[in-house]
Amino acid sequence: MNHPSRVLVVGDVITDVVAALSGPLATGSDTAAEIRFSGGGQAANTAAWIAAQGAGVTLVGAVGDDEAGRDRVAELTRIGVDCAVERHEGYPTGTVIVLTTDGERTMVSQRGANLRLSAAHVDRALAAAPDAGHLHLSAYTLLDAASRGAGLRALAAARERGLTTSVDAASAAPLRRVGAAAFLTWVRDVDLLLVNTDEATVLAGGLDPAAQARALSAAARRVVVKRGAAGAVWVDREATVSVAPARRVAVVDVPGAGDAFAAGLLTAWLAGADPRAALARAADLGATAVATLGARPTP
Repeated sequence: MNHPSRVLVVGDVITDVVAALSGPLATGSDTAAEIRFSGGGQAANTAAWIAAQGAGVTLVGAVGDDEAGRDRVAELTRIGVDCAVERHEGYPTGTVIVLTTDGERTMVSQRGANLRLSAAHVDRALAAAPDAGHLHLSAYTLLDAASRGAGLRALAAARERGLTTSVDAASAAPLRRVGAAAFLTWVRDVDLLLVNTDEATVLAGGLDPAAQARALSAAARRVVVKRGAAGAVWVDREATVSVAPARRVAVVDVPGAGDAFAAGLLTAWLAGADPRAALARAADLGATAVATLGARPTP
């Protein structure tokens, strides 16, 4: 396979506060948990996993002018991510509280400085990366009105420069709030759309995964429906469907698995892998992530 050109990843930089609950959440009372702080954010995690595959990657985002923001940028830089990340005084670096139990996760989010990401910053980052061949957008940027302009500009500017594009649909609840019709208009004609089963149901209804992917391929050129341990489905506009079962591993930590999957898929596909091989690489990296503590690759 060819070595992929640089990937620009646009989206959130976050501090994760992960609470691995000992059992069901006791609302209004106490629940024992193991709690840790770490770097997170869908875009930042995906960039980290891309860097771990040896591919050139630039993260385009925004943090607060605070200790958390400096820490997030420093840790990404250490693992090989080029950071085109602006600091914004008066805004906190984004934070997400992640509650995990029995392989499920619930997130409570403060997007903070991520809402300050601007179209002008995206344009500057693209101009500073002439070797970029692909732009990957975390849809969190699109799903909030404050940052939507930056997300739309990222896709438009990438097309103007001849880059291929991909979008990760991000999260079912905010997708439901903005509505399927609006979202599919925003991502029309992207080269690759990634959705999990919940997001696919919001966007395409309660069909089987292959039918959901075929329905979504009216908007995106290629669609991948992520099904967790059940594997994934790839559909392109020639109706080629490829299914990859996930590798069985002991689940240590769920956050970051979808971001690792996206990184594996992108690096393989951009290097020339066919859909089945790209899905296999994605599944392997996703399995590595769920077997690893934290949302990022270990050094």
